[in-house]
Amino acid sequence: MKSTRAIRIITSLSVSVVVLASVSWLGLGQVSGKIARISVFNGLENRPEKTSKALNYLLVGSDTREGLTKAQLKMLKVGSTKTAAGGRSDTMLLVHISKKRDKAYLISLPRDTLVTIPAHISTNGKSQIPARQNKLNAAFAFGGAPLLIQTIEGETNLKIDHYIEVSFAGFAGIVDALGGIQVCTKVDIDDPKSHLVLSAGTHTLDGIEALKYVRTRDYDGLGDIGRMQRQQQFMSSVLKKATSSGVLLNPIKIVNFMNAAISTIKMDESLNESDLISLAKQMRGLSSGNVRTLTVPLSNSNGRVEGLGSVVIWDKTLSTELWTRIRDDAALVDEVKPSPSASATASAKPEIIDKFKTRTAAENPCGEIK
Repeated sequence: MKSTRAIRIITSLSVSVVVLASVSWLGLGQVSGKIARISVFNGLENRPEKTSKALNYLLVGSDTREGLTKAQLKMLKVGSTKTAAGGRSDTMLLVHISKKRDKAYLISLPRDTLVTIPAHISTNGKSQIPARQNKLNAAFAFGGAPLLIQTIEGETNLKIDHYIEVSFAGFAGIVDALGGIQVCTKVDIDDPKSHLVLSAGTHTLDGIEALKYVRTRDYDGLGDIGRMQRQQQFMSSVLKKATSSGVLLNPIKIVNFMNAAISTIKMDESLNESDLISLAKQMRGLSSGNVRTLTVPLSNSNGRVEGLGSVVIWDKTLSTELWTRIRDDAALVDEVKPSPSASATASAKPEIIDKFKTRTAAENPCGEIK
């Protein structure tokens, strides 16, 4: 049935924009496969109120090995599905799409963020665990998507509208469907944990190498923060590749791309076909300059909590302001016009205040990427 066919939004908004923008042009008839649904909102109570018609997606990268071939497991050196049983996530992103569908923000949430995880049932289902402090990714491990959503909504007072989860295999397949993604690094990378080895310069990465790239965190001393910066840079590269390589104008490429996306991606049960088509039509004019990436403002990227070890602590004042602006669909970058004066001219440029240190999808600190 057509109602079971659709497009999946994936690990980054850059890829999501390409997928959504192409659905209404191509139609769904050439896309095979079924959307894997997850029930994530049932049972959630006392959720934040919506103050605008903007949309908030929670995008989660799951480290499940399901869908990877034996050859891919060997190249990635991550062990089998059996050895990686249970749910873990190193990548959590909040994607805000404006009510006019002309702007978007992609906000990285550090996995080691110190949060209060609400009371929940233990993983064996036998006992009630009281609310307590822990790291953000522990919420996903203890209660999957529902507890993660409940935790994030409690910390941000921001209602999550939709949930997307992508696996290792899904991410690798998407990159391969695009013909690889080019990245640049200013320094040599040799990370024995992610098994990524790259010399300084530009490289075109296939799906498995790209997965190593976005997972690496130990070679530069920046840990999770450095990894999030590379993930944001990688998303910019995906957008450049997807919009400059003829993907949108090539039916074969776009079908392969979408089939790769839906094969191993899970989505909440409330996002249906008509919602996706409507969103695609609305977002067709969204340009890379209107997509901004950022990390939650931090006061301490290497805090210490007894029993938890190293944690990431948000800047209370700035993060509260960020979530208020997101909830109200307000701009994150302010333009302050020059005050009237005898020396001021009509051509004077406004002062740009970017207190949240955002980046556009068109920017890249290593230079131009094709």
